[in-house]
Amino acid sequence: MASSAKRRAVGLGENPDEDDSSDERLDDDAESEEEDSEESDEEINEEVVVDFEAHTISDNDFNGIKKLLQQLFLKAHLNTSELTDIIIQQNHIGSVIRQAEVPEDSDDEDPDEVFGFISMINLTERKGVECVEQIKELVLGQCEKACPPTVTEQLEKALNDVAKPVGLLLSERFINVPPQIALPLHKQLQEEISEAQRTNKPSGKCHYCLMISKTCKEVKKTIPNRAGQKEEMMFVNAEEEFFHEQASIKFQYSVQEETDSCLSGRWSFDDVPMKPYRTVMLIPMDKMGVIMDKLKEYLTL
Repeated sequence: MASSAKRRAVGLGENPDEDDSSDERLDDDAESEEEDSEESDEEINEEVVVDFEAHTISDNDFNGIKKLLQQLFLKAHLNTSELTDIIIQQNHIGSVIRQAEVPEDSDDEDPDEVFGFISMINLTERKGVECVEQIKELVLGQCEKACPPTVTEQLEKALNDVAKPVGLLLSERFINVPPQIALPLHKQLQEEISEAQRTNKPSGKCHYCLMISKTCKEVKKTIPNRAGQKEEMMFVNAEEEFFHEQASIKFQYSVQEETDSCLSGRWSFDDVPMKPYRTVMLIPMDKMGVIMDKLKEYLTL
């Protein structure tokens, strides 16, 4: 699909004409050098059209997927290398996003750079695996801090009920990749899950879907909010708000102390400072039809 992305370009000065006299050339060269010096310091926002394509996940995607997982989990105690290996091993489910065609004169060092990925890991099937247990421990620990004990008990019961498997839905991408790409990715994922269930492959049968979404809130001003006024939660992946609407359990926790500019970028929208959160959602799989209808309604080009 085609989408807009922002790139930075450096302005270059013009070359002097070759048929000028030697004195004129010296003058022109001096002026050109000054222009080059001035213009080289200017950054010009140039909008270009970039096509993205979905590909089957492969071993070559290890570093790209791991980097995106680190952006999601930040400094949480989690073996992201092991989680990445699992995502690659079960590549019958999930896709990676790459640029469709990389121009020969592109400055990109890696033509197969991963711009995003989507996958589903059945946590119940992989009980006892280190990274799976770490994810369960993370969400339960944060739920205990943010929710009443009854909610924590409900979540713990769901995560340990072998009769109703829970799948971890991972959908991560760079912030400049538009949300419209989420529709074909989620549609393809649901088809792959159905096929995996039909052929009895891993991650084919899940009763619940667990999601951890990157979200943020506007930093509070010194003036207190009016009574009853709620802070607006913004989803970095905009389409995940539709999953949030259908969640049976949902809560958020701050990751402001864990953020690193190298991993999480600048947390601001339209120059408004934002406080980063993670929003955890447990969604019944029978709500996926409603969610997909919403995605089609809002993301169809």
